[in-house]
Amino acid sequence: MTIEPDTKDWTWVLDQPCPECGFEAATVTVDRIPSVVRDNATTWEAVLTLDDAAARPEPTTWSPLEYACHVRDVHRIFDLRVGLMLDQDDPTFANWDQDETALAERYAEQDPATVATELLDAAESVAERYESVPPGAWGRRGFRSNGSEFTVESIGLYHLHDIVHHAWDVRAAAARATVEAYDAHAAAYRDGIPATPAWVTDQVSSFVAEVGAGGRVLEVGSGPGRDAAELEAAGLSVRRTDITPGFVELLRETGHDADVLDPLTDDLDDPARPGTPYDGVWAAACLLHVARADLPTVLSRLASAVRPGGVLALSLKEGDGESTSTHGHVAAPRQFVYWRADPLRAVLDGAGWRVTSLETRLGEQTGQPWLEVRAVRA
Repeated sequence: MTIEPDTKDWTWVLDQPCPECGFEAATVTVDRIPSVVRDNATTWEAVLTLDDAAARPEPTTWSPLEYACHVRDVHRIFDLRVGLMLDQDDPTFANWDQDETALAERYAEQDPATVATELLDAAESVAERYESVPPGAWGRRGFRSNGSEFTVESIGLYHLHDIVHHAWDVRAAAARATVEAYDAHAAAYRDGIPATPAWVTDQVSSFVAEVGAGGRVLEVGSGPGRDAAELEAAGLSVRRTDITPGFVELLRETGHDADVLDPLTDDLDDPARPGTPYDGVWAAACLLHVARADLPTVLSRLASAVRPGGVLALSLKEGDGESTSTHGHVAAPRQFVYWRADPLRAVLDGAGWRVTSLETRLGEQTGQPWLEVRAVRA
């Protein structure tokens, strides 16, 4: 079945936030354009590792492979257009029909591994193009065949929305790729995780003091179970959960009850105490894999599962945008979403949490800044 052509004029995203993917052009400076392009490309590299990357989620929606082919070609088109704007005065761009291209180039039949390489190459080329723009040239103009006027700056931001939006389109596939990465390397992750550092012990102590001894806590992203053991040793009752089946299997093998649970979609009710809300949520270094557009929903669902005054401990990587990485003990690509303090605080407030502390901590091994949050259900 063919895809219905997209005939909408998306230039409005230059003036207002996109209500779907959340892209906000006004918050992006031109010096960030190359890094966003490069980081976005790594998302597609991860998605294209899925065995079913060529499968459409429904007949009228592109598969992740087809979206990736489109993003690759978008990079190539914008590379050419920005080049024209820098080389010529007020050029008019040749028309490009993305839907005709998808059919003519047989996007659905292309090889995912080849597309991943081509997309990364195209992203690097256009990122270097943006880096080559002289300081006084960001206002140079160019025109689409329909008469729409762009500057180098506005076409760069328009370009970013296109690729960020399509990463949002495949966010479920990106999440699955991350889960598969952890699932395939669960034992290696367990074996490589360091002993509990002093700062985690301190965080556990303060969390227990706020929750109250004997409190029931939902742990999201239990992983191999290090933090759960600390929480229980400090006097809490912990429901261990993880979205990765491999981690849940490891926990069960060591005698612990554990559940496969996706906080975005699954029922959060406590099977040990049906209908009784939790006293707190421990979500350390796990919700950083949740798509930016989905985090408000996750945090709102967690708030609904906790009693009034219940406590949230949350840690996310500090920074801008999203990227995929193979660092640490997981050799397959995982998706990471970075947050700044003010937007994160706004999301927490909107989800029903009152932030009591939000601090930056530097990772001991990498120097990566982390946002450490403590909040209570409003």
